[in-house]
Amino acid sequence: MPKKEFKCIVCEKPEDHCTCIKYCGLCQSDFSVRLTEDGQYYCVDCREACGYKTQEQA
Repeated sequence: MPKKEFKCIVCEKPEDHCTCIKYCGLCQSDFSVRLTEDGQYYCVDCREACGYKTQEQA
C-alpha cells in the first residue's frame, strides 16, 4: 500500500508544487521549513521538539 502524500492545508498541493508562503506554524520562522503530515510547515527545531515528520521520514 502506497504512503499517503502530504499536502499543504492551504492549497491542497504536495510540498514540491506548493506556492504558498512557507513559514513555521509554531514559531513563524522561514528557515528550513518542511511540510508535515498535518498539512502545515514547521522548522527543524519545532519538528524535532514536537515529533513531526516530513514525507521522507514517514
